[in-house]
Amino acid sequence: MNEQYNKLVSQRDKAQKKIEQADFKARQSKYYENQKKRKARSRRLIQKGALFEKYFHAENLSIDESEELLKIFANYVNANKPSKYKKDSPND
Repeated sequence: MNEQYNKLVSQRDKAQKKIEQADFKARQSKYYENQKKRKARSRRLIQKGALFEKYFHAENLSIDESEELLKIFANYVNANKPSKYKKDSPND
């Protein structure tokens, strides 16, 4: 009886360990996926910022000044944007 009990406890411990390992792998995978998305977003933002500075000669503008400049042109640009650049959501 005692051997059987020990065997069952051992099996339970092994199963629990497998569950914990699978949970860790799932969390790790999600972490790496989120990190990959963050890096892609950071890269995209840096590239867009560089384009803004290039075409608007905005290297010397502060963040607030850059925002004001963009606000001035935002309505015009959005109203006259070609269809191929229009998206339903800005997060696409």
